Amino acid sequence: MLRIRLRRVGKKGKPSYRIVVADSRAPRDGAYVEWIGHYDPMVDPPAITLKEDRAIAWLKQGAQPSDAVKRIFDRDGIYEKANSA
Repeated sequence: MLRIRLRRVGKKGKPSYRIVVADSRAPRDGAYVEWIGHYDPMVDPPAITLKEDRAIAWLKQGAQPSDAVKRIFDRDGIYEKANSA
């Protein structure tokens, strides 16, 4: 099963995350299928860059988002776009 989840990058104490599509059995920072965005929680407000078309395509193919990614998608309205298209 494929999951859309966060992959930690960045220095110690200064986390930054990539939003990736990965196999659910892969480790957090392990191999991934595709990189679809970036999340930086250290700025105010948190910066999110997302390839919306790829996120919608993966959701339509059955990829399940993690809880954190689900909150990001809800904020950006990705679920509504995936279900309406």
